[in-house]
Amino acid sequence: MPKRILTVVTNVGHYDDPSHRTGLWLSELTHAWHVFEEAGFEQVLVSPQGGEVPLEPRSLKFPNYDRTAKAWRADPSRMALLTSTKSPDEIDSAEFEAIFFTGGHAVMYDFPDSEGLQRISREIFERGGVVSSVCHGYCGLLNTRLSNGEYLVAGRKVTGFAWQEEVLARVDKLVPYNAEDEMKKRGALYEKARLPFVSYAISDGNLVTGQNPGSAKATARKVVEVLG
Repeated sequence: MPKRILTVVTNVGHYDDPSHRTGLWLSELTHAWHVFEEAGFEQVLVSPQGGEVPLEPRSLKFPNYDRTAKAWRADPSRMALLTSTKSPDEIDSAEFEAIFFTGGHAVMYDFPDSEGLQRISREIFERGGVVSSVCHGYCGLLNTRLSNGEYLVAGRKVTGFAWQEEVLARVDKLVPYNAEDEMKKRGALYEKARLPFVSYAISDGNLVTGQNPGSAKATARKVVEVLG
């Protein structure tokens, strides 16, 4: 039986200010999807509410809009996957070896407090499966607690989109909170690359995280490596 990976995407299409659109950062999905596909893994998309997934407009512009992202948008069958994602209630975590949280600023709104996603992550992690994220996807790990009540990230090495990168991307005034600081408050051992926006991915046991959009491939490869 091929290994199965549950990939998490957002349902949110804008910041607190509705005139500022956001959504899934497409290449974070497509880069990882390609790596998992080449490894022979089966993949399923889930979102906090189920259903449609909006795309981050900035992810559809050069240089973020690369070959894999263009190929996805040109494929009606792939685009259809983003209109009919499953909800957490439809997911049996026992059917998956890993969960992978994609990013885009939208996830800062609907990932952290999804009890369904927290349940799935906890169950996969506690039986030795891989919990992983890239970029803002680590917001999906902020409030996940283990069965003993401790935060999943407490005392573990974690990376994700850095506050410095928020400032450089000129969205520091738009985002609802400082994800890097919030992760540290939960006891995570936050790390980042020396330079912003370069690929950086780390693993701490069965927790695998990547820093920014350019880290999606490296993060996915580490997930494949940990799964063996």
